[in-house]
Amino acid sequence: MLRDVFDEDAELYDRARPGYPPALVEALITGAGLSPAGHVLEVGPGTGQLTVPLARAGLRITAVELGPSLAAVTRRNLLPFPDARVEVGAFEGWSLPPGHRVELAVCATAFHWIDPAVRVPRMTAALAPGGTLALVTTHHVAGGSADFFARAQRCYERWDPDTPSDLRLSDETTVTSDTTELDASDRLGPVGIRCFPQEITYTTEAYLDVLRTYSNHRALPAPALRGLLDCIAELIESRHGGSVTKRYMHELITARRVTP
Repeated sequence: MLRDVFDEDAELYDRARPGYPPALVEALITGAGLSPAGHVLEVGPGTGQLTVPLARAGLRITAVELGPSLAAVTRRNLLPFPDARVEVGAFEGWSLPPGHRVELAVCATAFHWIDPAVRVPRMTAALAPGGTLALVTTHHVAGGSADFFARAQRCYERWDPDTPSDLRLSDETTVTSDTTELDASDRLGPVGIRCFPQEITYTTEAYLDVLRTYSNHRALPAPALRGLLDCIAELIESRHGGSVTKRYMHELITARRVTP
């Protein structure tokens, strides 16, 4: 399964994947109304891009990570925070101990990898009444080094035959996540969405590292991936002075549990 590929190089994932804007983390904590040392369940922490800032805020965290190598790196990153622990397993088959509930159940940039039949019910079941279910989605949007991303399309069309010829980055004002599953739950109240953009400037090497962590890139045959990365590296070096800026749009999607 594609969701398993992230565990193949956990150190690269930890080094390359960006964290989340501090304003998003603050909004998540304050919006959930967490008590001091409140208990948080995080599903799919990766290597702790969200887990570490939540732990730094003094929260008690149980993180459930499918990949054992990713979990090992997360544990290392959480060593300064004894109230944060990581369990290895698929969330579809994992549950809190009987009688335990959390104030916040959150999944950041991993929700789409969880079985749609169980992801909202199982996250909601972990919540105490009044607790918050939160999703963080990450969108790649227009902005930053716009000329680079337009030209990079040619690299993708050459080396990845499945690339649509008219593929372009969307304007962030047109990007919205599908909240149908949350809206349909009779255990959850109204859904709220807040947006948090961020731009990150990458060197050529750092940008190639980010691309190597994406599942669709890792799924390419080795010769095609090498050709794609070489094409992009040449573009950054020859036309953009060795660095490019990428714009992300993160959505913080929340809903409170309204039933016992």
